[in-house]
Amino acid sequence: MAPREIAVLVLAAGGVFFALVAAVGLVRLPDLYTRAHSTSKSETLGAVLTLSAVAIAFGPGLSSVKVLLLLVFMFLTNPTAAHAITRAAIEEGIEPWTTEDDS
Repeated sequence: MAPREIAVLVLAAGGVFFALVAAVGLVRLPDLYTRAHSTSKSETLGAVLTLSAVAIAFGPGLSSVKVLLLLVFMFLTNPTAAHAITRAAIEEGIEPWTTEDDS
């Protein structure tokens, strides 16, 4: 197996791992704020690792430039969307979950 193939496999596996972490966080965490944090951070990293694997697999060329532009787009939009969602929740008066809510 060539080093390039190993790099693609490692990056893709890392991307899948962080996508799964985001999915588990979305299902298991108690409120909107923790879910938004989990999904925005983990899913951004998972997408970046996966797109990096794609760029390495394609090699140098126009396709890799397009993938790099997608990476920039992901870095700009994912955290911004999570911030907008949580800010809207705060403005609507949605309270964060606390341990006192369990009693």
